[in-house]
Amino acid sequence: MEEPQPTPAPAIETVFRLEFPRVVAGVARIVRDVGIAEELAQDALVAALEQWPRDGVPGNPGAWLMATARRRAVDLIRRRETYARKLAEIGRDLETTAPPPEPADPHDIDDDLLRLLFTACHPVLSPQARTALTLRLLGGLTTAEIARAFLVPEPAIAQRIVRAKRTLATRNVAFEVPYGPEREARLGSVLDVIYLIFNEGYAATAGDDLLRPGLCEDALRLARVLSALMPKEPEVHGLTALLEFQASRTAARTGPDGDPVLLKDQNRRRWNRMLIARGVQALDRAGATATGAPGPYALQAAIAACHAHAYTYEETDWRAIATLYGLLAARAPSPVVELNRAVAVSMADGPVEGLKLVDALAAEPALRDYHLLPSVRGDLLARLGRTAEARAEFARAAGLARNERERQLLLRRAEETPSSCRES
Repeated sequence: MEEPQPTPAPAIETVFRLEFPRVVAGVARIVRDVGIAEELAQDALVAALEQWPRDGVPGNPGAWLMATARRRAVDLIRRRETYARKLAEIGRDLETTAPPPEPADPHDIDDDLLRLLFTACHPVLSPQARTALTLRLLGGLTTAEIARAFLVPEPAIAQRIVRAKRTLATRNVAFEVPYGPEREARLGSVLDVIYLIFNEGYAATAGDDLLRPGLCEDALRLARVLSALMPKEPEVHGLTALLEFQASRTAARTGPDGDPVLLKDQNRRRWNRMLIARGVQALDRAGATATGAPGPYALQAAIAACHAHAYTYEETDWRAIATLYGLLAARAPSPVVELNRAVAVSMADGPVEGLKLVDALAAEPALRDYHLLPSVRGDLLARLGRTAEARAEFARAAGLARNERERQLLLRRAEETPSSCRES
């Protein structure tokens, strides 16, 4: 009989990272404390690091991690007298009881991930803390990756997460999906968090891979569930449409070797037309349920629809996109929106006009370490023939990029841009 081959610790940690949100959510339903649930999930990782190299990776590693964490949760409840009542409520057969299936009725959702999402977005937490905590618990991101997404220092994110878990515990926040006005009050934060989780999967802020498909799938699933749960909320449909459109491009965004492929170079035949059709339907629902001007997610979905309807890069209606970005900048102003608007303006009215807008953003503190600012500027300079400056901007962008695939792409763009300087 052959001995099981040792399993490298990085491989175990990768599996754990993918399963972490589900394990935390499942355990949180038992212990009713997200901080304790996270600790028990980490305990399950330690057990995996001890056992899997010796015994081999189980056939269903996610189920193994969940079962291990659940057993430890039950043990913890049994050890603590203050949890005696909760132990009686969950029953003595908890260890062998499978989680209930997700019900068909969207108004009675019994989904642990969704419960965890609404709990982490409780109004007792600041908006920043809600998003940071949910990215940590549902996205499985490190504090460094979350800090990158927020464009703020890592220690600030770490403090937000610690304070958020402490607040939820001390305020005895229920682990549940709220109903009525309370659900409405939390919706904005929930949508923002789902979008950030999707974005981390769509363009990972750090690591060796550009894409983390598991995060995109979780975010898209949660958005679809919310659409069924809140059919009269246009922004829920707007977010769902946006994610459907964005997810449709996934297969074309990387080459065979995993390197990123720029939008203008993507093979649009590889775009998923089924997801695009779903995006169109969701965007139509957003418009049908809206009673006023479209919200930020519906506007972003409309921008994504412009790309989806163009069968070639040259057919893209950049003037419509620039107009939509102008509306978005008025509705939800931010430096990143302005940077995207500058790109659209450059395509509609030429690189000179786009460069004016980009240069006006140079002093924005939030963009100081944002690698896409010099990347966009480098592209505009290259289009103007100012190649020496373009090379310098691409090199600066590569130095700021935390994702290895993006960094290599930017370095290649710097190398491939001619070194001669022809002013235009």
